[in-house]
Amino acid sequence: MKPLKWLLLIVMVLLTLGCQQDQGQDQPGKMTKISGKVMVPLEGAYLYIYQKGMDLYGPAMTVSRPTGPDGSFELSLPPGDYIAVARKRKNGEAAGPVRAGDYKSGFINLTAAGNPIELTVAAPVKIGDERRLTSALPESGTGISGMIRDADGKPVEGARIHVYDHVQMSERPKYVSEKTGPDGHYLIYLPSGGTYYLAARDKFGGPPQIGDLYGRYDQGTIEPSAVVVRDGEILKNIDITVTKVW
Repeated sequence: MKPLKWLLLIVMVLLTLGCQQDQGQDQPGKMTKISGKVMVPLEGAYLYIYQKGMDLYGPAMTVSRPTGPDGSFELSLPPGDYIAVARKRKNGEAAGPVRAGDYKSGFINLTAAGNPIELTVAAPVKIGDERRLTSALPESGTGISGMIRDADGKPVEGARIHVYDHVQMSERPKYVSEKTGPDGHYLIYLPSGGTYYLAARDKFGGPPQIGDLYGRYDQGTIEPSAVVVRDGEILKNIDITVTKVW
């Protein structure tokens, strides 16, 4: 029986040493807790997390819940390198452009490796507005006009044209029109001619959500169709049909 007792003892010692080594090493795949406060403190702000290489002005990989009265937030991330930014819009929405009078922090580099990360984020008020809306551009002789209609061919009020300079249309638009009126008509001035790609939607910022109206300009193709505008030309009759996202 003595050899058996010695064997059991050796096995127990090896198991104990193995557990201690596991506890002393980072576990692959372990979630990292990210917590902290957005100062002043700022209630109702969101912390947006982007993976390295993502468009920092487009949809985020994940977004925290709105901060509480003390400005606190908390979320968890898998291992990796990230960029965080805090934003609070006066209209209370979680998506959309950050305008003058909204709050926005600088970009913060994060590396999630298992250990908790505590942040204190300053999000000052944004001064000025770089968003290139139709009203912010001079009324040049270069632009695009047309109608936004629904699936029944009726004009859509309150929609905007988003103008992109790449066919993927994955980053923030270069220019955004003002809202359409009851007749569904739009006119957007451009600083110069070029090749553009258009989308129409009734919401401003972030990816289209269920129930939103959305459509792209195409001529019966799977990919968006290019719109070529010459300098000094108002390209007319560029009509877009929007449908509800499901």
